[in-house]
Amino acid sequence: MDKIKINKLEVYARHGVYPEENALGQKFLFSVILHANTRKAGKTDVLEYSVNYGEVCHFVKQFAETHTFRLLERLAEELAQAILLEYALVQEVEIEIQKPWAPIGLPLETVAVEISRKWHTAYIALGSNMGDKGGYLNQAVEMLKARKDCQVCQVSEYFVTEPYGGVEQDDFLNGALELRTLLSPEELLDALHEIEQAAHRVRKIVWGPRTLDLDILLYDDLVVDLPFLQIPHVEMHMRDFVLVPLTQIAPKVRHPLTGQTVEAMLKNLQKQK
Repeated sequence: MDKIKINKLEVYARHGVYPEENALGQKFLFSVILHANTRKAGKTDVLEYSVNYGEVCHFVKQFAETHTFRLLERLAEELAQAILLEYALVQEVEIEIQKPWAPIGLPLETVAVEISRKWHTAYIALGSNMGDKGGYLNQAVEMLKARKDCQVCQVSEYFVTEPYGGVEQDDFLNGALELRTLLSPEELLDALHEIEQAAHRVRKIVWGPRTLDLDILLYDDLVVDLPFLQIPHVEMHMRDFVLVPLTQIAPKVRHPLTGQTVEAMLKNLQKQK
């Protein structure tokens, strides 16, 4: 990805732990690297196909002047999200904020916080086998759409499937969606749990009936192995109720461990039956 760099933009703003910093203000230096595809701009010489760094400088200045945060970490986090939401061409942003006059009682040139944030692509499995199944799935999609840090890109059709896991219960309605998100995997999991709770999801029986079930299948090419979260989903290659809708929206996406495409995993599973 190409880069547009803004180096040490000076802004007088009011951020700091101490009350006098919030009242009197001080100088901050902002360095910003915008990751964007500038190929079309380079070929056409048309500014609209790139990111106007002058506009970004004024955007950073206004944001820093109109907000007050105690921590540089919070300022950097909020500014990164604001830039990614404001400029559609920017896929990733790196921000360094330097504070030349840090009140620590010792001589130093600057203190600084540097972060990198980007848009991620995740694939989510949806399922319901209680009540208004389609209504619960649609509610989940709409709640994700309502979040400013998430963009629903594609939603599969909904498929009726037999229950999995040996518990006697009603048939499921299953689907999958492609999500563009600024959330980390852990934050995304928390968001999905909140949506499940809004649908009155109860976890009493393993593989039991549920109003709404949301699982992270894939998240970029990331591999996560935590007690409460595994990505890729450990059983996605064994579940046709996952692979059928996922194949509809992402047939060529590859499993980061096996290298198999989603459609290849589905074909392999169907051959085994």
